[in-house]
Amino acid sequence: LSARLVARDAHVRESWVRAMEARIVRDQLQSCYHAEGVNHYETCRELSEKYITLLRENRVKGFKQVDV
Repeated sequence: LSARLVARDAHVRESWVRAMEARIVRDQLQSCYHAEGVNHYETCRELSEKYITLLRENRVKGFKQVDV
């Protein structure tokens, strides 16, 4: 029982770390967008692509998985 709780906490913590990483990249993208103005399509492209991949891959998921 204790090992299960530790595993669940580790899973949830890792999930939230990945979500916060996406939030940091989003904030960097917003600041780049405001700083660059009309050139933001060219200069902020790498950040936007990184943010999109983080959104796709790093979703917060619950620990309990139901198999159907």
